[in-house]
Amino acid sequence: MKGLLKKAVAVSILALCAGGAHAQKRPDLQGFWSNQSVTRMERPQGVDKLNVSEAEAIELERSSLWNQVYREQAGAVNVNEPLAAGAAAFETRGYNAFWIDPGRRLSKVKGDYRTSWVVEPSNGRIPWKTGGRALVQAASGKPPVGSYNGIETRPLAERCLLSFSNAGGPVMQNGLYNNTYQFVQSPDHVMILVEMAHEARIIPIVSGPSAVRHRPAEMTPWLGDSVGWYEGETLVVETVNPNPWQRGVITASGKLTERFSRWSDDQILYEFTVEDPSLYTQPWKGEMSFHKSSEPLYEYACHEGNYAMAGILGGARAQERGGRSAGENSEVES
Repeated sequence: MKGLLKKAVAVSILALCAGGAHAQKRPDLQGFWSNQSVTRMERPQGVDKLNVSEAEAIELERSSLWNQVYREQAGAVNVNEPLAAGAAAFETRGYNAFWIDPGRRLSKVKGDYRTSWVVEPSNGRIPWKTGGRALVQAASGKPPVGSYNGIETRPLAERCLLSFSNAGGPVMQNGLYNNTYQFVQSPDHVMILVEMAHEARIIPIVSGPSAVRHRPAEMTPWLGDSVGWYEGETLVVETVNPNPWQRGVITASGKLTERFSRWSDDQILYEFTVEDPSLYTQPWKGEMSFHKSSEPLYEYACHEGNYAMAGILGGARAQERGGRSAGENSEVES
């Protein structure tokens, strides 16, 4: 009996060691990370290179719209001053510099200050086919946003279904605030919880690309259908078939391939390749950094059906009763 027990213990130890060795081949992505930055997907007009010096980065940062807003509004606020009325109230009661947190600096990727996430094509611009973003709208089958007749024609972010910054993907992007992410790994799944709009990517892990099995084409989840696998120290994720109402970077004919690896102790290198012949003249690629965050996720309490939607539609009905078309307010949509 003692001999059997010793053998069982030895086998268990060997299994644990094997499991530990296997785990060591996988990148440790767990924790809280942020892609907060004034770097955006596409390179600004007039900027002709991907990497810039620190002096050039500072100059570009100063010209950032949100840094300009921050400088203009950074002074003390007179809390006793009466609030503006009418149209001016929207400017004083909406998102000012206090509420937004897009970051102040260009992001460093692979040690260089970057002017765009897009690295291919070399001009840092998305290679849209003729028609550009209108092609995404046409492929979505969703009525154009703008009418206040019902929830169906209101933006998904306004309905608190998805973020307005495309934070959860396909292609996870940074926005005006809530740029924190939590990565959680288990042996057979990776979960990425997005601070903006509490989106969660739950990615099953398979043995390799030959083992990838996506859902039937009729199933079009928010954020797309993602399956992942490990290639040494890199997590690779393949995403297809996002819900067309998202109007994101790929349609039913497209594919997104993401690669996550640890560039350093405090940085994840996020690489992505977008392929969709219905939208683009060529595949395009990008690179982004996620930096370790000392802050946990902030609760995003907005949810579908919250009171704001009833207020928005109720306000439109009140305008109509007053003889005005609700469409007159279309300039404040987002």
